[in-house]
Amino acid sequence: MSKVYISLGSNLGDRQKNIEKAIKLIRNQPLVKVNKISPIYETEPVGFREQGWFLNLAIEIETTILPQELLAVLQGIETELGKKLERKWGPRTIDIDIILYDDIILELPDLQIPHKLMHTRAFVLIPLAQIAPNIKHPVLNKTIQELLNELEDKGKVTLK
Repeated sequence: MSKVYISLGSNLGDRQKNIEKAIKLIRNQPLVKVNKISPIYETEPVGFREQGWFLNLAIEIETTILPQELLAVLQGIETELGKKLERKWGPRTIDIDIILYDDIILELPDLQIPHKLMHTRAFVLIPLAQIAPNIKHPVLNKTIQELLNELEDKGKVTLK
């Protein structure tokens, strides 16, 4: 079984329910076991700022599903929950990203592992540090807690 860390976020509709539904759908996937769920944080938007604030969290799963197949599963869940991305970094009912997958380094057009921007985003690092502070970034060779400590602009992130 591979250990995978996933980031979830929502800023449209009932954000809490969107995240709860996404976690339930992930739990219901064959070959997926949800091990840990971080607390939920409310975070200001990054990139496109003229939108509602997000709820974000991280989960740890174990799975035998390969990275590209897992991406397809997660994108199917996003579609099922009504994700329609009208602009880059725009509002969405749900956003589900694979952040880390074991210590795999993968560069594909539609999937980069580790997530290419994870180390620059407090909304990813803060929840992830709650469930996996000592996991190492396979490229930067630093723990999640070290990356969080080094992050200068943490933006506005509050425990929900």
